[in-house]
Amino acid sequence: MKLYKGLIALLFTISVMTGCTADNGKQANEPKTKAVNNNKEVNSEDKNKARIKTAAETGNPSTPVKNDEPTSDRINHFKDMAMYYYWHGGDIKQAEKDIFKGITLKGKYDVVENAFRQAALLDPFDLDIKFSLASTQVIQKKYPEALQTYTQILNLDRDNFNANLLLGAYSKVNGDVRTYKRSLSNLAQIDSAKARDYSQKIERADSLMKVKLNTAPPADLPQQKHAIVILGYALADDGTMKEPLIERLKAGLSIAKKYPNSKIIVSGGVPKQGVTEADAMNKWLTEQGVSKDRILMENNSTDTVENALFTHDILEKQGLKDVTIVTSASHIRRALTVFNEASDFYDRMNNKKTNRSFTNVVYLDYPSVAEAQKVPKDEMFVIYRDLFRTSGIWQYPHLQR
Repeated sequence: MKLYKGLIALLFTISVMTGCTADNGKQANEPKTKAVNNNKEVNSEDKNKARIKTAAETGNPSTPVKNDEPTSDRINHFKDMAMYYYWHGGDIKQAEKDIFKGITLKGKYDVVENAFRQAALLDPFDLDIKFSLASTQVIQKKYPEALQTYTQILNLDRDNFNANLLLGAYSKVNGDVRTYKRSLSNLAQIDSAKARDYSQKIERADSLMKVKLNTAPPADLPQQKHAIVILGYALADDGTMKEPLIERLKAGLSIAKKYPNSKIIVSGGVPKQGVTEADAMNKWLTEQGVSKDRILMENNSTDTVENALFTHDILEKQGLKDVTIVTSASHIRRALTVFNEASDFYDRMNNKKTNRSFTNVVYLDYPSVAEAQKVPKDEMFVIYRDLFRTSGIWQYPHLQR
């Protein structure tokens, strides 16, 4: 009997020890399992970051977006895609096949628009994405759709200043004066000083749309502290200048010969084959006998707004006051609008009043001067858009001015 009880006690002890060993083994293995899972999470995160980086840097944004990725990564993927196509274009058919199935894409801005539309679907609360969508709709000349997008923003944020401003101004161009006046009233209630400031900006833009275009150098330009600013035009893929830019240079050269004391600023920084517009213009002018000492290069700008902002930095540093802008007739009203706005900004930033004057000489890219003086609705939209961009309202918030 004692032997039997001893055997029972021994078996019980072995059982307990075995159970403890099993539990300890299980606990010991748990961190390893957790570590493996963590590695999977880290690898997944690294993979998503790498995908976004690849889309932005190597130009491969057409990778289909997977629904098993985090929402933020999917949104960023569409933003990256939109900005890549905005700048570089891409394989439209591939994007149509792999990403926007069932949607016919006619050009790169169709990809930009639909990418922001998908991003807005993923995060309908993000108003910046809606602003980006509306801006692309303006570029696409889908004005009613853009106005509807601004209206949606205001439905969600009634006191959004920029949405009220853009809805009102673009409605005005579209012939809806009633909405424009209502928007001005709303803006005055939100911020009366700012509303008054923008009302004056719009009035000046409207005035500049009526400016007389000069096809020859004016007779009364300043003899001192005067700059001739020749605006760039996209180079060919091989880095050579296209006809519009050569014609602008010819117009600029005619002024330079008549006003030998004037400095010449060549503005344009988009490179082709390592050559910027400013580089090409500088070379052409020196080949025509213009002294290198007269030429100042602004070779960082990528559009008209940056032409104005970056050129003003040179004007300030060089102590130059008055400006004659040289560009195509179809471009001059927008250029005058943004240069005036940039001048106001620099005055405000530097707490001074330069009273800078702007004149123009144009290359006539219309059949006649009478035709060139007409301002079509599409041009008015672009003038207002670039006015607001120069004032600090980005068309693609946090992404692209």
